[in-house]
Amino acid sequence: MDDEYKSLTGKSFESNILFIGQYQCPPNYFYRGNNVRENYVIHYVQSGQGTFSSANRPAVTLKKGDVFILPKGVPCFYQADSHHPWKYFWIGLSGTKINTMLAGSQLATKRYIRQVQDSHFYDHLVQLFSALKQPGSLANDIRIEALTYQMFYDLVTEYPTKHPRLNMKAANQLKLASYYLKENYHKASCNIEDLCHHLNISRSYLYTLFKNKMNISPQKYLTQIRMDDASQLLRDTEEPVQVIAHRVGYKDEFTFSKAFKRASGFSPKVYRQRVRY
Repeated sequence: MDDEYKSLTGKSFESNILFIGQYQCPPNYFYRGNNVRENYVIHYVQSGQGTFSSANRPAVTLKKGDVFILPKGVPCFYQADSHHPWKYFWIGLSGTKINTMLAGSQLATKRYIRQVQDSHFYDHLVQLFSALKQPGSLANDIRIEALTYQMFYDLVTEYPTKHPRLNMKAANQLKLASYYLKENYHKASCNIEDLCHHLNISRSYLYTLFKNKMNISPQKYLTQIRMDDASQLLRDTEEPVQVIAHRVGYKDEFTFSKAFKRASGFSPKVYRQRVRY
C-alpha cells in the first residue's frame, strides 16, 4: 500500500513515536493542515521531488534519497513537484530527549540532509519505519526503542552539527553556566536572570552561547533538566505531584503540571499511570 497512516501509543517520556505515514503525492500537492507542528516529523523522500522551506531558511528542492524535518514550533511549507511529485514516508516524534539528540546533527541546523541512502542512518530509519508498522508485542517494542536510539546515534555521528568554534573564554562560560543550572535547578529561585548575574554576562550573550554550541536556549535547557528529573521521580517514587514539583524547582503544582504537559504531551498523573501499567 502506497498511502497509509498509523497513530501510535507510546510510553516513553524521553523519546515517544506518535505516528507514522506514507504518501504518494499528486502533482503540486501541499499539506493544508497547521504548518506549525507540536512535535517533530522526519520525512524521507522515496521517489520524485518537491520543494521544502522553513522559517528563516531558503526554499530548497529535495528529491529521492533526501531527508527533511518539520521541527517542533517552526513554520514549514513543502510541496510536490508538478511533473515528478514525490513519495515519502514520515515518523512523528516527541519527548524531552528528541531536541537534544537532534541538536547534535545537521538536521537541526539545516532542517534537511541530501542523499542519505547509503548511510547507517538511512538503514535504521527504514528498519524503524518497518518495525512501527508491525503489530504490537514486547519484542517489537524493544526493537523499536533500540532502533530509535540507533537511528539518532547514526544521525549525530554521520551528520554532526558544524557548530561555530568557541574561544576558550566562551567555552568556559558555557561550562560554568551548564554546571550552575544542573546544581541549582531544584531551587525555585534558580532562573536565567540570576545565572547571568552570577556569571556577570548579558542575557543575550548567554543565549548566543547556548544556541551556537547546543542549539537550545538557556531557558529550555533549564526546563529540560527539571523535566528529566521530574520524569524519573514520577516513575521511581510514590511522592505526590506537589512534592515533585517543589523538588524540581517549581513553586506550585499547577505551574509544574502545565510545563510537564507542554514538554511531554501528558499530565504528570497520566504519565505516571502510563509508565507503570
